Amino acid sequence: MMKNETTERIVEKLEMNPHPEGGFYKETYRSNGVITKNALDKSFNGDRNYCTAIYFLLTSDNFSAFHRIKQDELWHYYAGSSLYVHVIDPKGNYKRYTVGINLAEDETPQLVVPAGCWFASSVKDIEAFSLVGCTVAPGFDFDDFELGERNILIAQFPEHEHIITQLTRD
Repeated sequence: MMKNETTERIVEKLEMNPHPEGGFYKETYRSNGVITKNALDKSFNGDRNYCTAIYFLLTSDNFSAFHRIKQDELWHYYAGSSLYVHVIDPKGNYKRYTVGINLAEDETPQLVVPAGCWFASSVKDIEAFSLVGCTVAPGFDFDDFELGERNILIAQFPEHEHIITQLTRD
């Protein structure tokens, strides 16, 4: 991963850790309130907090690999380069969104990735970083996280082989 003074300072100042999908993250909020398992969809295996939030830092020489979660995830742009968020919905439709503040270029400061979609992210600009936030409700739990496997995703979505190959690690 690219290390420069700015990204090192952000990682250190925000006390971020490596994320399994790529990049760095720091959980900043986990609600005290809890939704019980019996009130959630049957796909959840336990109670979940109402909501969680993280900082997420990605650099242009890394990417966030395709993964999916059981909840909606709201992305918020903070600093650096705009961020591409690549989404494949359960029907196999692919779309690349740009999270940023250049509204004239159709960027959006916030983006919702619906529950159950496969998604990945990459930094738009070369030799840059993106600092964003992600909010998940019901709250995130690693039991709800599934990292995509290249061969399985390509078999399921062969029309998206190129982007799946670019944004998976196996």
